[in-house]
Amino acid sequence: MISKVRSAALIGVTGFPVTVEADSFRGLPSFDIVGLPDTAVKESKERVKAALRNSGFDLPPQKTVINLAPADIKKEGSVFDLAIAVALLISDGKIDNKTTEGCAFFGELSLAGEVKRINGALPLALSAKSSSLSAVFVPSENAKEASLASGVTVYGVKNLYEVYCHLSGESTIAPTVSDPLELMSAACRYDVDFSDVKGQPALKRAFEIAAAGGHNVIVIGSPGSGKSMLAKRLPTILPDMSVAEAIDTTRVYSAAGLLDQDMPMVSARPFRSPHHNISLPGLIGGGADAKPGEVSLAHNGVLFLDEFLEFQPKALEGLRQPLEDGKVTISRAAAVNTYPCKMVLVLAANPCPCGYYGDKRRRCTCSQTAVNRYLSKMSGPLLDRMDIQVEASSLTFDVLTEKSGETSAEVKKRVETARAAQKKRYGSDMLNSDLKTEEQLTKYCALDSSERAFLQDAFRKLGLSVRAYASILSIARTIADLDGSENIEFEHLSEAISYRRLENKYWNR
Repeated sequence: MISKVRSAALIGVTGFPVTVEADSFRGLPSFDIVGLPDTAVKESKERVKAALRNSGFDLPPQKTVINLAPADIKKEGSVFDLAIAVALLISDGKIDNKTTEGCAFFGELSLAGEVKRINGALPLALSAKSSSLSAVFVPSENAKEASLASGVTVYGVKNLYEVYCHLSGESTIAPTVSDPLELMSAACRYDVDFSDVKGQPALKRAFEIAAAGGHNVIVIGSPGSGKSMLAKRLPTILPDMSVAEAIDTTRVYSAAGLLDQDMPMVSARPFRSPHHNISLPGLIGGGADAKPGEVSLAHNGVLFLDEFLEFQPKALEGLRQPLEDGKVTISRAAAVNTYPCKMVLVLAANPCPCGYYGDKRRRCTCSQTAVNRYLSKMSGPLLDRMDIQVEASSLTFDVLTEKSGETSAEVKKRVETARAAQKKRYGSDMLNSDLKTEEQLTKYCALDSSERAFLQDAFRKLGLSVRAYASILSIARTIADLDGSENIEFEHLSEAISYRRLENKYWNR
């Protein structure tokens, strides 16, 4: 008897429907899995046979063939174990095939028949929903995560026998239900605050604009000027994630296997700060398993590269395409994985090897050649993609003894107001940093004749690129939104232009 059970394969952060077919017939006892399985899938036959035997099921010694359809897509991992076991039980007549209609099965089996935790439970459950399935069976450890896929009933199972009892009607497994809003309300609060940072009003202003419009930032300054401190507080002034953003981010962490069982949803905006020795696959994604990199783990949050001039040039250059597209595509012979990576990128570095080039309080000990060589690690195309370029000044004792400034909550209110204006204007979650086409810029960043002449003059004197031109207009639009202005005024444009002067000071000398 041929049986069919639904499952899914994980490709990137998307589940791809897979049908597990099982057929047992007379012949020399054997167990074969076809349908382009990898080594982990091939090894499942031994896990499944042992799990069935230790769960009290004695299958007759027959020739057994398992087919994973479609056969032209490579199947990876141990997620098909449970589906294969259920298909064999149906083929042997121990379970009625009708009881599994509209159901999908995901889970790795131990030799004792326990259903073990898997990666990607949420995207797999979402794929079942998109395939019009009504229920999914997942490991109990993944149940809360999978239940975030609204519209599909999630059954968390501990072992194979429990699944058999439910499908045969001997007992019933209670469905798992999770409330995304409740999980988000339980999100941990930040233990840092904007008010912790002394002085640096210009730097704080730049970060507020970046948060309001989703702009990338590069900060150059002496050691101890507060670059890292302020970057770590950027998430505290970003608007809270929506449920859709939280689920979208959770998909990435689920696929990467980084979700906490006790907190099955990423409810706070991610902040990722990798060490400068990170490789290109570690930063962008890839490797043998084509896993998501730091850019994707920072999706809907902040990616901070401290001392970015110490990073491998190849890794830094790999940022160019993700910054432009908001997604990263990793091509392999077997599959093409695409991961989202819409984030705010913050780059911070000292201006020279000793750190004090241009500092008014400390003398730089580096030669001009050493300074130039150090700064040359930053390429022009990547620098051009950094919307806001700002310098952090060294701090005096008087500044350090000042009273605390604005709190994160106060700045966050202005950011949320600016974001609300953008949502009303665009009718979507599009941000000002997404304004790139001439049509968009003309429609939403209109200038009068005097402002246009001013921008034209700055364009010529600063030697700006077309991308810098679009960046200035989008930043001016964000500044106007923070100011509550419907139109871009001269002062908004002037401030926006001031954030493109850093490259001329340090790189185009």
